[in-house]
Amino acid sequence: MSISSNEITQLFNIEKPIIQAGMIWASGWRLASAVSNAGGLGIIGSGSMYPEILREHIKKCKAATDKPFAVNVPLLYPNIKEHIQIIIDNKVPIVFTSAGNPKTYTGILKAAGIKVVHVVSSSKFAQKAEAAGCDALVAEGFEAGGHNGREETTTFVLIPAVKEKVNIPVIAAGGIANGRQMLAAMILGANAVQIGTRFIASEEASCHINFKNAVLAAGEGDTKLSLKKLTPVRLLKNEFYMHIKNAENQNASVEDLTTLLGRGRAKKGMFEGDLNRGELEIGQACTHLKTIQPAMEIVNEIWNEYNVLLNSFHK
Repeated sequence: MSISSNEITQLFNIEKPIIQAGMIWASGWRLASAVSNAGGLGIIGSGSMYPEILREHIKKCKAATDKPFAVNVPLLYPNIKEHIQIIIDNKVPIVFTSAGNPKTYTGILKAAGIKVVHVVSSSKFAQKAEAAGCDALVAEGFEAGGHNGREETTTFVLIPAVKEKVNIPVIAAGGIANGRQMLAAMILGANAVQIGTRFIASEEASCHINFKNAVLAAGEGDTKLSLKKLTPVRLLKNEFYMHIKNAENQNASVEDLTTLLGRGRAKKGMFEGDLNRGELEIGQACTHLKTIQPAMEIVNEIWNEYNVLLNSFHK
């Protein structure tokens, strides 16, 4: 488990195998550059950005850090072609793709010299990502926030299952918010961890303070995987979630759920701070969060706790 020989730190040319997830309405250039400056890998979440906004965030991120950073591209979102071209034109070194077929753009990105990582929720999809030519993958368990897998496989089950099936590096995600959980993921075979929910409670996250405070106040059982007929997403329970739950209990059709979801629902909740009518995407790890901190402090706290615990096993 020596960090000097860690495949992910070498692949990305970073100091610490801690990766900040690319979260919509939360991870712009400020958060991404702060995490990269702390020695991890910051990621710009392009899923909530128009092409010109993404171009601006990439430019500002480059100005704020001289270290590697990445862009997350959810493949189910519109403007994908424009996003891919902007990423290539601006020589972004690493791309994380999610929510779609990795074959679609992996070859194009790799031909441009970009390292490609795909997010998966099962060992079957992990093998497809490897076959598509991905350099690494994120194995994301059921505990994670945002869009999730239908399999509902937990991180502790998923990581060793994926490690048995692929030869490329594996990044663990879902339910990881501190050094103790990071160590557990690494012992299970992960080469690094990807953390989203913990970074929502950062000063640099671009989401609304109302959302940050709601995340800090959340306890066990306050999130739920919903909308499995559409694209599964883990939500913080609120008025909107109850509308979704009631509709699903009445066996609502895909069309009915699509209408209920509407447009801009995540923006309303996470970016504009409407805690009643907005869609609040967050992971189960919110139960561990107590305060809003600078991103660098979060990275260092996780890293230090990880190393203290790791070294205690060597005594």
